[in-house]
Order: sequence, then structure tokens, then C-alpha cells
Amino acid sequence: MDGTARTAVTIVVPTFNEAGNVEELVRQVAEATAGLEAELVFVDDSTDGTPQVIETVAARTTALPVALLHREVPVGGLGGAVLEGVARARHDLVLVMDGDLQHPPAMIPVLVRTAAESGADLVVASRYTGTGDAGGLANGVRRMVSKGSTIVTRAMFPSRLAQCTDPMTGFFVLRRSTVETASLQPRGFKILLEIIARQRRKLRIVEEPFVFGERFAGESKATFRQGVDFLRQLVALRFGKMSGFALIGAFGAVLNIGLVAVLTAEHMGYLAASVLASALTIVTNFLLAERFVFRDLIAQARPRGQRFLASVSFNGIEAAVRVYATYLLVDRAGWNVVLTTAVTLAVAFLVRFSYHSLFVYAARETGRGAVPSVDRVVQDTAAPVRGPLAED
Repeated sequence: MDGTARTAVTIVVPTFNEAGNVEELVRQVAEATAGLEAELVFVDDSTDGTPQVIETVAARTTALPVALLHREVPVGGLGGAVLEGVARARHDLVLVMDGDLQHPPAMIPVLVRTAAESGADLVVASRYTGTGDAGGLANGVRRMVSKGSTIVTRAMFPSRLAQCTDPMTGFFVLRRSTVETASLQPRGFKILLEIIARQRRKLRIVEEPFVFGERFAGESKATFRQGVDFLRQLVALRFGKMSGFALIGAFGAVLNIGLVAVLTAEHMGYLAASVLASALTIVTNFLLAERFVFRDLIAQARPRGQRFLASVSFNGIEAAVRVYATYLLVDRAGWNVVLTTAVTLAVAFLVRFSYHSLFVYAARETGRGAVPSVDRVVQDTAAPVRGPLAED
């Protein structure tokens, strides 16, 4: 028997100026949900004729109920729209998807079936696991930004997102009875990350791969301002682990300068002093990061000696690459040396943090079985939060 046959689901679609997509979206959703007890709820923040199109299509659609909630004041952006849709839902399972058909409606029964059979709190449609693909993104730059943002985000929440390969997706199913939404503070469009990071209990998350399609009509809503809002969201959700890593890096820089000053004052050549100071700084930074930043990940990570070698080797390579990049940008491209130093240090910081969080301190396979596959996710191992924000 089809695992979705007796399952009820509310499908929430936040929309902003998507008039050209509504009719085709409703048609495909109706086709995909045949045999399900389903309702479709549009939460609309549009400034064009989208609400009127939704009302027209809803009036002549008999395959499933179609409802419209138009917001004159779009509080919380897309994330706020999703939460209002969840609050409006009549069913326990709520599926969230975009209105531009880049999230294929044919995936609806797959996600609903997985939610029903697994009992998971969240079922995430991922572009970055199994047969998933992000090819529908507008161009190579957007694909690079999407992948890079995902890597940094997972590095900032290594425990809570250990089994979630695509925290940036807007295509997922949540179980209202087990996922807390009252304490969420949506800002912008990455609501799934908000949901996972702010929970006060462990969530069981399951992933299903999907292929991110091309937009059916209209233009992408991605803007520079959304990127800024996303960075603000990350800072609001997780500033602890990354800030600790930054403080240790700053301490290391001061220590390096001080050691060079002392060693050269004792008549050691500056090159030898620089090498020795760098080596001592790298070791010190590793020990401090072990003690104050990644302490909660050590128990499941590789042995300390392997962590040390991985960290020291990477830091040495990163330093060499950064120096060469500075040479190219200043001597060849004519960049200002101060600006170049600031840019390369900022990029290097994010790269170092992501590498250490996702590789050096990644959970290793144990004798009792392999680390759970990211293709089919098991229970999140993060500790319950202390206070209003999730800790990792």
C-alpha cells in the first residue's frame, strides 16, 4: 500500500510577485497530491496581481482546497510568511515549498511518505545528497555562493547540522506537534536554519535528494540585501563558536608579532624568527581551539595526533597560499596592500574555520558502525539549547 494513502498534509507556499507561476503550480500540486488529504495555502506578500490570480485559480480548482492569506505587512519576510502558513495549517504535517516550481511538486508524495513512515520531525529535500543537484540555480556564481554559504553554515553548527546537507533549502516537511515554532524569530528567507537552530529539543531529521529545477516564470528574488540579511541571521543564531575561533586567531596574531620582536631583539635573523614564531603560534592556536572552541566535538573526532597534523598542515598550506594571493593581487592586479590584507585574512578565516569544524573535528567512524549516512538522516546529536538560541 502507498505509504501516503492515509496521510494528511498542508502545503504552504510563500509568494512574492509570482503571478505567472500560480496556475501551473496549482495544477502540478493537485496532480502530485492525488490520493492524499491535502490543502494548499498561499501566504502572499505580493505587490502585483498575484493575489487576484490565486483567487481565480482557487475558485476553479476542485482537486484540493486552495486558500489565500495575503499580508499587507510582510513581517519577517519569507520566513515570517512560512510561519503564518504553519499556524494556519489544518494538518500536523506541513510541507513548505517555493512558488516558482524550482521545487518540483512531484517530490511532494516522496517527502510526505518519508515523514509518515519515519516519524521524523523534519524531512528535508536536499540538493547536496545522493542524486540531488542544484543545477537550476541561475548561473555558476549563484551555485558557488549557495554551496559556499552551505559550507560556512554547517561549519557554524557542526552538531545540529551534522546530518543535514542542505540547511539553506526552502523545501521541507515539518511535524507541527513536535517542532516548536512559537519562539522563532524569522528574518529573511532561510527559515529551515532558523527552525533547526532554535529548537529546545533534539529533532529527528531525514533527508531526501531532489533536483533543483529551473524557474517556470518570472525572475529570481535573490538580492544583495538578502545576502546581508542572511549574514545577520547567522550572526544572530550562532556567534559563539566562530567568535571564539576569531578571538584565538587574534591572540595568535599578537603572539606572533611579540615573538618576532623578542627573537629579533636577541639577534636572531628575521626569517628564522618569523618561521619559529609562526610554528609556535600555530601550535598554540591548535591547543586553545581544542580547549575552548571545539571541546564538544573532540569525543567523536579522530585521535588528537591526527587532528594536530591535519590542523598544522592545513594552516601551513593556507599561509603559503595567502601570501601568494597577496603577491598576485598587489603586484600584478594593483590592489591596495591594506585592502588586500584585509580581504585575504577574512577569506582565510572563514576557510580555516570551515575546515576545522567540518574536517579536523568531524565525527569519525567507530567500531560499532559507521557514522550515519547523510543520505538518510538519523537523530540530531546536538545538546538541548541553554537559553533562547541553539548552542552547538
